[in-house]
Amino acid sequence: MLFVRLQVRPLISCAAKNSSETLCGIKEIIPTHENIYTIPNLLTFGRLLSAPYIGHLIIQHDYNLALGIFALAGFTDMLDGWIARRYNLKTVVGSIIDPAADKALMTVMTITLAMEGVLPVPLATLILGRDAGLILASFYYRYISLPQPKTLVRYFDFSIPSAEVRPTMISKINTALQLLLVGTSLTSITMGLPSSEIMTAMHWVVGGTTIWSGASYIYTKDAVRILNKHKL
Repeated sequence: MLFVRLQVRPLISCAAKNSSETLCGIKEIIPTHENIYTIPNLLTFGRLLSAPYIGHLIIQHDYNLALGIFALAGFTDMLDGWIARRYNLKTVVGSIIDPAADKALMTVMTITLAMEGVLPVPLATLILGRDAGLILASFYYRYISLPQPKTLVRYFDFSIPSAEVRPTMISKINTALQLLLVGTSLTSITMGLPSSEIMTAMHWVVGGTTIWSGASYIYTKDAVRILNKHKL
């Protein structure tokens, strides 16, 4: 009889909690830790690490190699997403580092291409300013959504999910256009394509989508989903 009581009590407690929508049901859905060492995440980390090297190549005027590695990074971007969806390897940390890798690549290439006079400085400033704002916002959401205790070690332990970033549709379009812009900026140097008129038009389009995508994070309610609201 004692054994039966020990088995039943947690079930009753959990049922009571579920009826009042408390922590019990949430814990079953949201893990306190997750495996971050997946193939998609490793590919994303590789793309993240390639960013400074591509920037170095641009500064050294090795544009052909920079273009080749950039194309490879773009391929891994598509590959890691496909693997994550195909084999159900999506993670919360992946939802954070995947756009972070894109932004790191975009930031490094924007700075170096502007330094080389390939990108207009006002456009580069707009792109970098928007990304800086999003980075500061992500730091803030990470802090307020981190379960107690809020320590520096736990803050940078990305196996502890706390907030999930959901890029808006215009943000995805903007990222694609920005990456297309820096890619074509390299081809304009190495191959003379596309023409200067097309590049000027792309500058204006990317400037507009950059402003629009930044505003979308402010006005879209589900752009950031807090996973630990019950602990705030």
